[in-house]
Amino acid sequence: MELLFREDAYLRNCEATVVSVTEEGLRLDRTVFYPTGGGQPGDSGYLSIDGGDKIRVLDARKGESHEDVVHILDADAAIPAVGTKVTAEIDWDRRYRLMRMHSCLHLLCAAVTGDVTGGQIGEEKSRLDFNLPDTQLDKEALTAELNRLITENHRVAERWISDDELSASPELVRTMSVKPPSGSGKVRLLDIAGVDLQPCGGTHVRETSEIGPVRIGKIENKGRQNRRINIHFDG
Repeated sequence: MELLFREDAYLRNCEATVVSVTEEGLRLDRTVFYPTGGGQPGDSGYLSIDGGDKIRVLDARKGESHEDVVHILDADAAIPAVGTKVTAEIDWDRRYRLMRMHSCLHLLCAAVTGDVTGGQIGEEKSRLDFNLPDTQLDKEALTAELNRLITENHRVAERWISDDELSASPELVRTMSVKPPSGSGKVRLLDIAGVDLQPCGGTHVRETSEIGPVRIGKIENKGRQNRRINIHFDG
């Protein structure tokens, strides 16, 4: 399957062909739908069939491999047959908010020194959990630092390294709960110029200014060392 979102996160639709239909869902030969993974929800949207019929895609999930995306359709939909030509179209407004949030969480990784133990990306609110023994966090100072990094408008880009290069640079992996996919020979890195560099397969904005103003919400104590930092769009 050709995963078009990997090369262009701003691509909203594509022409595709149905290659299989199972109880799991529907597979295409190519897709713009990002599947749930790495804390980022899967895309929703539509499949349009010649003649004007639209089928709602409720979710997208990983299939049997990292190269496989299963499209979860509305239970009442008339399922298109294998070989049907469709236009796959994501809910762009939702995706773009998730992209902005995901990029912002990478800035949060740069602003807080500590291993990431968990996280979740949402349209309005997101969070990261950090392993932070004996660390005091200043909510206002952290908010100011994030907004400084956002307004500095750092370039955001993806690049690839080999599995061996990642093994030789374990410091690149910040997340303790989610390990980057390996075994295919290469690993995708997200590079926020001069700010953060770590493995990530998600979708992101091109420049940090696109994130817009944010604020830190609650900072919660989730254990002896675990601190949960909640983040919201501010406006």
